[in-house]
Amino acid sequence: MTNPISPAAAIKKFAVGQPVPRNEDPRLLRGKGLFTGDISLPNQLYGFMLRSPFAHGVIRALDTTAAGSVDGVRAVYTFADLKAAGYNPFPCGNLIKNHDGTDHESPARHALAGDKVKHVGEGLAFIVAESLDAARDGAEAVTFDIEPLPALIDPERALDADSPPIHQDARNLCLDWRFGDLEAVDAAVAGAAHVTRMRIPINRVIVAAMEPRAAMGEFDAARGRLTLHVTSQGVWGMRETLARRVMGLARDELRVLSHDIGGSFGMKSQQYPENLLVLHAARELGRPVKWVDDRSGSFLSDFQGRDMIADAALALDAEGDILAMRIDMIGNLGAYATPFGPYMPAANIPPNAASVYKTPLLAVTSRCVFTNTVPIAPYRGAGRPEGNYIMERLIETAARETGRDPVALRRRNLVPAEAIPFRAASDREYDSGDFPAVLADALAAADWSGFETRRKASQARGLLRGRAVTCYLEVTAGTGKEMGGIRFRADGRVTILTGSLDQGQGHATAFAQVVAGALGIPADRIDLVQGDSDELLTGGGTGGSKSIMSSGIALLAASDGVVEKGRRWAGHLLEAAEQDIAFSDGEFRVVGTDRAIPVLDLAARVAATTDGPSDLPDRLDHETVAETPPASFPNGCHICEVEIDPETGAVRIDRYAAVNDFGTLVNPMLVAGQTHGGIVQGVGQALMETAVYDADGQLLTGSFTDYALPRAADLPAFALQYHPVPATTNLLGVKGCGEAGTSGAIPTVINAVIDALAPLGVTDVPMPATPEAVWRAIRNAAPRQPGRRTAAQPSS
Repeated sequence: MTNPISPAAAIKKFAVGQPVPRNEDPRLLRGKGLFTGDISLPNQLYGFMLRSPFAHGVIRALDTTAAGSVDGVRAVYTFADLKAAGYNPFPCGNLIKNHDGTDHESPARHALAGDKVKHVGEGLAFIVAESLDAARDGAEAVTFDIEPLPALIDPERALDADSPPIHQDARNLCLDWRFGDLEAVDAAVAGAAHVTRMRIPINRVIVAAMEPRAAMGEFDAARGRLTLHVTSQGVWGMRETLARRVMGLARDELRVLSHDIGGSFGMKSQQYPENLLVLHAARELGRPVKWVDDRSGSFLSDFQGRDMIADAALALDAEGDILAMRIDMIGNLGAYATPFGPYMPAANIPPNAASVYKTPLLAVTSRCVFTNTVPIAPYRGAGRPEGNYIMERLIETAARETGRDPVALRRRNLVPAEAIPFRAASDREYDSGDFPAVLADALAAADWSGFETRRKASQARGLLRGRAVTCYLEVTAGTGKEMGGIRFRADGRVTILTGSLDQGQGHATAFAQVVAGALGIPADRIDLVQGDSDELLTGGGTGGSKSIMSSGIALLAASDGVVEKGRRWAGHLLEAAEQDIAFSDGEFRVVGTDRAIPVLDLAARVAATTDGPSDLPDRLDHETVAETPPASFPNGCHICEVEIDPETGAVRIDRYAAVNDFGTLVNPMLVAGQTHGGIVQGVGQALMETAVYDADGQLLTGSFTDYALPRAADLPAFALQYHPVPATTNLLGVKGCGEAGTSGAIPTVINAVIDALAPLGVTDVPMPATPEAVWRAIRNAAPRQPGRRTAAQPSS
């Protein structure tokens, strides 16, 4: 392939490695973005979802007669209507099997509830009306009789033999999975000099994307063709699933369009009921149907994240070398198995828990369980932060229990640079990296040696100060197929096409830099198309920190196709043999002469030629499907210092430094933005975010009044540095960065909190470490002595 990193490959300010500002920002900042909710079509109708107020119950009656008579209501759809239309349930995917080779449980998930409801917020009826207010009025007129059943919220309780099944056609145990040699690991643990054992709960979180989900369906009766405008993470996969597997349509009977996306973090990659319902209604009524969720509906229906329990053990020998690690997971899937739901607490744990350490033995078991809560789906990292969190809580606790320096214990167990390529206990081969150097750089960046002075200053103000260093390694999404396309336009601009989908990452800029490097075309003359299924040959969507690898490599392959066509045409026009044509710096040149033609000029001449040789292509445009590279291994080291007010339990992050190895940085500015966002979401989960259900399955944190998100005032400036060791498994040398900030931040913040509280005897604070949780931990661990008060002994 064309080398994209040649310093002479493009105008320098657009080259790979330059901090080029995002192309889309001026448009978005001026309010010129186009989100799905912004779209309005002539004669459109409005949809509203009536949701179950019960977490678990039998639907005894559902009467829509009165609702259909409400002024302005044009239709009310229930499960019976969808069944009559012949739609299939949403597919689960079955990406992983039980340890005995059998399929896991996959109970049917339909767009509307049939005989039972399984979680608060599950759809009962979809009302379509001339206005949203009329649709809401129609929903108020629907009457139903639901016989409540006991709700199962706790996944461990749902596993009990006497717990009733949530689904009639499935057990509560969805998946029973194993990895590694359990006997060998248990033997190593039994013979170890020291074993750290911990129960590590990982709290459920609300995704809370800035843009709520939305969908617009329209039907072209003349062509018999449906169009869906939808918030998503990839239109190709959305069309394939919805058309072929749910609606029974041919691929070309449905077009899917995604416009600007206001955040997703994995949540919008899934199929939701409203996608099907607006299409069904549009076809039935012959008018466009628009649905936009409100924030209350989002809390109850957007798939949620995390929610796992790990019982974990880390075994050390007398010198502090890690001998083995065992993790027994319980994953709360919620009411249904989404395609990646069972995968995250199972297969995504071993490769990420292995991290940067030379652990010789690793075993993981995972039991994934149905409960009467909102289903779980990918959320920024999708098992990667969880695996790293488990390892870093274990190694930090092991250091404290054995009296070892936490930095020294980590350094002792790091995979040395000279051992790479290294086959980890996860059975993944690390192709690149220098983990000890990353740790050293981070300690210097954080002024680790100056901590004691800062601790004393905090103590003088009556505050507790703690710090933590954590290492992480992620395994990005693996191989697949992705489209790369390049089209030369008559106006002199270039359109590039690929099947990933931007939700704020800056694809338009980064992908343009890759193509600019390969073809020598200024990046500001390159436009990106990725949200129209009609324009794609295939598409892997965005997820798993893989877009720059998959789309970047596909666009390089398309660039190679352009160069190959261009050489043939340049030979013809410059009257030289094809083998004498060289391409560099955006020009086709006859070797050894000054005869040359820029690629943009050549493309224009070819497009204008009507009588060219029959053996030459009509255009230089090229579209291809490329095999995406294998997973990469972004890694890094994060260091955090916190101050805690022992009187209130309030935690303040005072300093935060991170050194990351993301391989080649295509655009350092975009990488910094992705890292910042990942850290912030990690801080949110560690300190404030948690979805809380009561015993009846009611979501108690169902609005931003009750669910806290981090704000700018909660965070310091981040000191970010990079130690790039290019990946050897892809031509760009990139490793992916979209989720890494979260993987590093969660354990770093929690370990720093516990370090601050350690003098009081506190050894653990489950996430989130809210002021109340910290305040209670302080009081439970160190009751105040009468007549004395210090920073380490708060008043009652």
